[in-house]
Amino acid sequence: MSKIGKKNIVIPKDASVKIEGADLTITGPKGTKKLTINDKIFSSKLDNSEFQILPLEKKIDKKISIMWGTYRSLINNAVIGVSLGHEKILELSGVGFRANLKGEVLNLQIGFSHDINFKIPKEIKIKVEKQTIITINGVDKELVSKIAADIKNLKPVEPYKAKGIKEKGQFVLRKEGKKK
Repeated sequence: MSKIGKKNIVIPKDASVKIEGADLTITGPKGTKKLTINDKIFSSKLDNSEFQILPLEKKIDKKISIMWGTYRSLINNAVIGVSLGHEKILELSGVGFRANLKGEVLNLQIGFSHDINFKIPKEIKIKVEKQTIITINGVDKELVSKIAADIKNLKPVEPYKAKGIKEKGQFVLRKEGKKK
């Protein structure tokens, strides 16, 4: 039995879930998200404000248990995304490192001889505060995390002076410099 899969998903008052066979449509104040679950393995049950996903088979093997927890987590992330939204905060640290928004493009000056222009997808909202803090918001947790990872990979944090792009609260293992 999956520990995560057994838990019910609490649906907020401002969000709604619509079930049409294998398709789930989750709607909230931030937007709409569509998910497809495998209806040959799982059935979904919707009570007044709780959603539950259950396996059809009585005998649950390891593969079904893993998929049960995964589907439950995906549905829960979608419910949280359409009601509250997902957010990642990135920090730029280094001399002369700064970010600017130019329409649908994030312009980054991160120590290269040229500026880097990062195209922002339509589903994502990016805000730049104080030129060194980038806030990424969106409904889809996977897309928000992917965009944050792509921006972080443009200039990973180096271990000597911790210069680069990192997530807020990310620990950087520092190395000692050269000794005389």
